Amino acid sequence: MLRLYLDSSTIIKRYITEPGTQTTDSIFDQAEAGELVVTFSIWNLGEVFGVLDERRRRGWLHEDEFARTIGALSNELIKLKRLRVLEVAPIHTSILTEAWSFILSQHIYEADAIQITSCRYTQSDAILSSDENLVKASRRLGIEVYDTAKEEHEFREFMKSKRTASS
Repeated sequence: MLRLYLDSSTIIKRYITEPGTQTTDSIFDQAEAGELVVTFSIWNLGEVFGVLDERRRRGWLHEDEFARTIGALSNELIKLKRLRVLEVAPIHTSILTEAWSFILSQHIYEADAIQITSCRYTQSDAILSSDENLVKASRRLGIEVYDTAKEEHEFREFMKSKRTASS
């Protein structure tokens, strides 16, 4: 089954409307229908909580909106886990040490390096991100990657090719 690694910027688009939300919604809907597996690392959840908290502190999310968003995220993740279409990668020492090599060779932040190693750990077919540095580094490493905010058409074509190949 197709496995898609979602970075933090993509996960956020499920709960905060911004460019790429439509693509992200489609991914979650397909996962719920059992058509693909969503993967990310436990690190991503921390980043998502940080983004939501920052939006709350700046007044971009009111307290009740923040609580509803955290609740929706939690409920959806529990549902996808029960449906066995969500894999959350742990952060083992081996993932961290592999990430260090990417920090040095690709000149990227640890968070991006962890996402690349987590994508490999989960044996995902592609990464979805709107983080330009992560997208560029992934491409340099030969990893299939799509910018959810800028490459919706390319991602749809990738999905079509994967469906055709599995038929």
